[in-house]
Amino acid sequence: MFTSLLARVVALPWRRQLAAAFGLGLLSALALPPVHAVPILLIAIPGLLALTAAAPSGRRAAWLGFAWGWGHGLAGIYWITHAILTDVTNFWWLVPLAAPAVAIPLALFVLPPVLVARALPAGWPRLLGFAGTWVLAELAKGFLLTGFPWNLMGTVWAFAALPLQPAALIGVHGLSLLTMLLAGLPLLPGPRPWAGAAVVLAALAGFGAWRLAQPAPPASGVQLLLVQGNIQQEVKWRPEQRMRNFQRYLELTAEFARHAAPGSKLVAIWPETASPFLLAQDPEAQRMAAEALPPGATLLAGTVRGEWAPDGQLQRVFNSLVALDSEGRVQAVYDKSHLVPFGEYMPLAGLLPIRLVTGGMDFSAGPGPQRLDPPGLPPFGALICYEVIFPSAVTPSPRPDWLVNITNDGWFGISAGPWQHLAAARLRAVEEGLPLARAAQTGISALFDSHGRRLAMIPLGTMGTTVVALPGPASPPPFAHFGLAIPLALALLSITLAWLLRLQVVSGPLTPRGPRT
Repeated sequence: MFTSLLARVVALPWRRQLAAAFGLGLLSALALPPVHAVPILLIAIPGLLALTAAAPSGRRAAWLGFAWGWGHGLAGIYWITHAILTDVTNFWWLVPLAAPAVAIPLALFVLPPVLVARALPAGWPRLLGFAGTWVLAELAKGFLLTGFPWNLMGTVWAFAALPLQPAALIGVHGLSLLTMLLAGLPLLPGPRPWAGAAVVLAALAGFGAWRLAQPAPPASGVQLLLVQGNIQQEVKWRPEQRMRNFQRYLELTAEFARHAAPGSKLVAIWPETASPFLLAQDPEAQRMAAEALPPGATLLAGTVRGEWAPDGQLQRVFNSLVALDSEGRVQAVYDKSHLVPFGEYMPLAGLLPIRLVTGGMDFSAGPGPQRLDPPGLPPFGALICYEVIFPSAVTPSPRPDWLVNITNDGWFGISAGPWQHLAAARLRAVEEGLPLARAAQTGISALFDSHGRRLAMIPLGTMGTTVVALPGPASPPPFAHFGLAIPLALALLSITLAWLLRLQVVSGPLTPRGPRT
């Protein structure tokens, strides 16, 4: 039945084939967070491969791949439109253009996998070549044009901790490889591939269950207070709202700090730019924040930080995290190093006729990942906003005991965006074997242990706090040691196997030669 359905799709007129490819791409996005309808890929991926393999030319196959990728990207990042709506007066004209425009470069990464697959014989050669090249394209997506590895296919498994455990070995890109191989199984004849897939899935589930059953690392003795102010982006920076917004975080911190366990060290975590004042340099703001903390506590707060010239001229601004003790003293500062193009700085400054960055200055980049070690706290690595989406680039050296991700997902509204961001953070905890605490402006704030188990969460679009014990770190898993070299090697192995099988198909089975006459 499925084969006949694919045949009918392939037999459609050209324009309907394009529409079908676009629709299959849209459909495939249902496998991503927050829906996690993973079985939908058993339709979307075979449909993509069938359409591109039957195309009469490589050019048409490329267009079909682009249409699929455009639909997949558009459905996956539609929430970008909400960021435009926060300043609709100035950028109303971008509302219908933003998401389709961003989806175009994302669609281009689908072209290499489908063109490689088209050049290989049907069956395992095509599927292995497609999956391996898909992972190479995902790896490239993390580096080209400053990188945007959002919605990697391996994130479809982030609905629970158990299916994520292989990421400790092979990373999210390795999960993408497995996902694409499994999704292409309907194109293989007979029951044997399905039986093999069942064995592989059972083995992976068994590994996940075994890993989650291991004894927990020793506790850190630290209590975390995650604070989510739920202040909408539209009002966050209005002058008349700034003190009110700051007061909300102070009151939430003071009210719930008393719930920490007696004798433990309390660390309050505020989201990205939660302080509307320059907390690293404003004595009055430091005094007010310190008064909200119990004795011996520490505040990790997102804030803007400035640097001035000797003549008093503001030279640079940074998107920062500040560690402040209960006496109001700054103990550590981290400046965001991986900035968002068009959101925090304008690429090709002076060459583009528009400016999308709010404020009069671009943010400056910090020096890179840093281990922060405030007195009395386990050392941690700070990640601001989308710095957490980059696999193998989140842990500074020397290795910290935990990770802190502060973010302002208020830009995304009540949409799939915050859930997709959360899934990336969860995967980083598993890959690195480190607990990860996340504070988000409007949600979703959460704490994951070193195996990706969710220990606490404040729901999306709500104001609230939660107090939870910080777990200890696990031993570094293989991915933490070798990073992207592991999925890169797996991708190249998959492509090599595809090529060897292609040669076997082309040359046919070897037969013994008869005696010479």
